[in-house]
Parts: sequence; structure tokens; C-alpha cells
Amino acid sequence: MSFDLIVLGSGPGGYVAAIRASQLGLKVAIVEKSELGGVCLNWGCIPTKALLKSAQVFEYIKHAADYGITVGESKPEFASIVKRSRDVANGMSKGISFLMKKNKIEVIVGFGKLVGKGKLEVTAADGKKTTHEAKSIILATGARSRELPNIKMDGKKIVGYMDAMVLPTQPKSMVVVGSGAIGAEFAYFYNSIGTKVTIVEYLPQILPLEDEEISKALARTYKKSGISIMTDAEVLSVDTSGEGCKVKIKTKTGEEIIDCDIVLSAVGIQTNLENLGIEELKIVTDKGKVVVDDFYKTNVDGIYAIGDIVKGPALAHVASAEGIICVEKIAGHHPEPLNYDNIPGCTYCWPEVASVGLTEKKARELGYDIKVGRFPFSASGKASASGAKDGMVKVIFDAKYGEWLGCHMVGANVTEMIAEAVVARRLETTGHEILKSIHPHPTMSEAIMEATADAYGECIHL
Repeated sequence: MSFDLIVLGSGPGGYVAAIRASQLGLKVAIVEKSELGGVCLNWGCIPTKALLKSAQVFEYIKHAADYGITVGESKPEFASIVKRSRDVANGMSKGISFLMKKNKIEVIVGFGKLVGKGKLEVTAADGKKTTHEAKSIILATGARSRELPNIKMDGKKIVGYMDAMVLPTQPKSMVVVGSGAIGAEFAYFYNSIGTKVTIVEYLPQILPLEDEEISKALARTYKKSGISIMTDAEVLSVDTSGEGCKVKIKTKTGEEIIDCDIVLSAVGIQTNLENLGIEELKIVTDKGKVVVDDFYKTNVDGIYAIGDIVKGPALAHVASAEGIICVEKIAGHHPEPLNYDNIPGCTYCWPEVASVGLTEKKARELGYDIKVGRFPFSASGKASASGAKDGMVKVIFDAKYGEWLGCHMVGANVTEMIAEAVVARRLETTGHEILKSIHPHPTMSEAIMEATADAYGECIHL
């Protein structure tokens, strides 16, 4: 069959691109080898949040007495928690299927491969091959867990994030290798429901991409909740020959061995570029990423790439934005290139972490004269009333012009607050304008205004 556009991959980049293209009047097909919605919806963003919500509910129950409520004995039912997570993901996947029908997008099930300019060969599960043509093809094939040579995943004792979501039984102990968003979230989840968790991080701080103060604040909370944290540490090997795992770890003070039931490898992702016909068409790649221009066109006419397989943060909302920009350009519109300096990042552990823009360290390295403000949630009336006093908001402004250089948060529900900073930065809002914009009281979000006031020496509640 012939189309205006074929999208290879139905994750948050692919399906969003397909829908936007259909809205713009293009005849669209989407090729997917497994579930509609891709990894994010089925095995990433959505089901992990369902797991985390179960952990949070259990935490509330355990601390009900703090709110003046007496409850009976409670315990997590691991299988039921996993089932709820899968049910949520399955429901969302059905929603994507509905959106495909609503927008008259042809869904082709199978593994897609470029076999020529404007041609895509799709191999179905039964081996049957069909060839489809399109004026434009978008590659949106995403990524998978990266595997280290000394930590080979077997899906049983050494697992990646997909396995960690559907373990048959709750492990008594777990070593989490890597403390980015995936590692930090799973560490919180398993610790909350009673698993003994140790985080091993190669770099000097957990959540290495976040502002140092924010990472330290989360580390304090994690340690208080019983999570062991080893930074500046490297896993040398994992012995799985016995009943559990023996993890050999190199630290600054020497080597030690930790016994555990499960090792979760959360050391990043690897792009899905194999067997797509990229080499045959001589599409340029660099360090495992497809090279594209500002509108996601490759060096081959009619072939585009978005999401995890191109340079930039491997985040669902980034892939969606790239998909929309890409198809609007294909349809003859004039979209603005994406500003990668204003991408929010969120980690859904508890307390949550959210940030956008420069860290304090990076701002100083770039030579900015800066004003830095902080407001701890321990001074927030809403946080105190909610029983969620851990964390803070930190803001960074250019001292000369008031430009909002960065915003960093750790605390309850801060992932719902970061959009204020994203929008304000896009509108080139100054610190003075944030300070003079009335924030409702009592709310967690007024901590942004208070932190800004602190930066300018006008904080009332500190």
C-alpha cells in the first residue's frame, strides 16, 4: 500500500507524530512489532507510575497514625500490585488503539525495515513479508536497557527495568546498579514495600544529572528510609551460581561483596537501530544515534528520525514534541526548532524530583553572575499540613538581567509544579516578575515564589 507517511514505532514519539500528521490531512500508517504505545506506555512511564502509586498508598497506611487515623495491620500484596500496574498499561494501550481508529491511521503489525527510498518491508510474526511505500518515513524505534559486559542480564537474577516490573515474587533484597531516574524510582518502590535495597552508583552522587543540592537532599531521605547508597562505586562482577547473587563492588576503600536476591541493571539505554536498513541506505549515525537536522530529517531524502534514536534527552515528552515538529515540517508548515535547553526532567520517586535549565554548578561554569534562592518545604504551611516536609525548591537567576536560568525541586508532587518554570523560561520571564506574580496560599507551588524572593533577599517566611 502507498501512504503519505509511515511511522516506524508507536511509542510517545511515533503515535503522536502519526496523529498530528493525520490531523494535517496526510494518509498515515504506523508500524509496530508489539504493543501500541511502545515501551513508555506499556513498560515504562505509565506502569512504573502505577507501581509507585501503590508504594505511596502503602506508605500512607504505614504512617496513618501521624494523621490521627488508626488502621489495622496491612501488608503489600506483590502480585496484586503488579497486576494493577499491568491493567493500567493495558487500558492505556487500548486507548492508543482507539486513537488510531479515530484518526484513520492504518496500523501494520510487524517488524519494519527500510528496503529502499520510500519503501518499508514489514515482517509479520508468522514470517509473511509485505512492502509499503510512502513519500516520508519516520523512524521512531526507541531504546532498550543497556547491558554492561560484566552484568549480563538473564531475566531472573540479573534483570532490566521490564523484568523488574513483573517479577514473579517480591525479592527480600536487591542491588540497583545505576541511580538515574529508572534506578531511583525502582529503589524507592521496592524499599517502600519491604525489600532491602542497595544503590550502587559509579558517579559521586545519585541522580547524577540533577543539581548537587537536590541529589543530596534525596539521598538523605533515601538513607532515612533505609536505602543503602554507595557512590563512587563500581560493580565488578555478579556471581549467580548460588541461590541468590554475590555482587562484587569496588569502592574508594577497596572491594566488598553484597549478597542479594536480585540485581537490577539500570545503567542507561541502548538505541534500537539494528536491522532497520540504516546501513544499506547509508543513513548517517554517530555514537549509536541517527544524525538529523533541526526538523529531524536524515541525510537521505524522505527519511526522518525522532525520539531516543536521535541526539537529545531520552524522554517521552521530548519524543512527542519532536514528532509534532517533524510532521508539521513534512506537511509544509513552519514550526520552530525544539529548544533543548528548556526541557523539564522528572523522577517519580518519593519525594519526587523535577528540574529544568542549568544547575548552579553549570551556570557558574558558563560564567554567569547568579542569584540563587532556596525555600525548604519544612517552612511551607501546605507541606506541613500534608505531612510532606522533605525537600526544597531551588531557583537560579542571572544577576544582571533576571533571566531564569534554572529551577530544581525535590518534594511531594513537584513533577506537577515544574511546568511553571518551563513556561516562564519560554516567555523570558524575569525573577522580579515571578516574585510579583501572586501564588495561592497555602500551596506547595508558592515555594517557587518564596525561593525567588530568597534569591532577591526578600523572602518573608525564612
